[in-house]
Amino acid sequence: MLSNISLKDIKKMVSETDDIEEMILSLEKDQRKSVIKLADQLRKKVDKKNDLINKFKTMNSYEEIEKNKGNFIIVGIDEAGRGPLAGPVVAAAVILPENEMILGLDDSKKLSENKRNELFQVIQDKALAVGVGIVDQNKIDEINILNAAKAAMIIAVGKIDYKPDVLLVDAVKLDMPIEQVNLIKGDQKSNSIAAASIIAKVTRDKIMREMSETYPGYGFEKHKGYGTKTHYEAIENFGFTPIHRKTFLKNIKGW
Repeated sequence: MLSNISLKDIKKMVSETDDIEEMILSLEKDQRKSVIKLADQLRKKVDKKNDLINKFKTMNSYEEIEKNKGNFIIVGIDEAGRGPLAGPVVAAAVILPENEMILGLDDSKKLSENKRNELFQVIQDKALAVGVGIVDQNKIDEINILNAAKAAMIIAVGKIDYKPDVLLVDAVKLDMPIEQVNLIKGDQKSNSIAAASIIAKVTRDKIMREMSETYPGYGFEKHKGYGTKTHYEAIENFGFTPIHRKTFLKNIKGW
């Protein structure tokens, strides 16, 4: 009978159980408020995990379709940094583990910075492969941002030590002789693309934080190069830096 066991010992039992559902049912029958509160907390935690599992399964539908077609080396591809006024565009290519769920994957822009960083490390640790491609502002000005984003994606795929069977790509089509599935808002529909979006976003944010040390006063560590009011004011006060994209700022006096 749990009623004869202290809350401290019950928590220890919870941490050691292999059947959390059965444990919750037992706790819910206890009359003590502290135990009932614990049961409620555990129930919410289990429900949240089940929601994440269901979301993972839903966002794995394109991967499952490809596996059923015999495509097992599935590469998710996405980029970060098409819109900013400064800095590179960064792309990532990710092959997720076949028999393990990485819960919480989503469009990187929908995640908090802490959650992105947490998932970044999990992806790096558990993914079969991760490749990153970076194209700087000079190349962006030379070939335009769309072509630069595609180039970064191709570089990222080239960093993977596997021959892909299929590429799941967010929005764009790449000039590569590999079967592709091009998904609008793919980072909200495919786990593989979502993982790539997280890798790309966290990598680029790190680059822009480093740039803030090289070019202090612009706030790169905060806005990451996007066209915020603070950023435009910094350009007005301090001028342009070598990492600004000329083609994005050609209408600003003084460029």
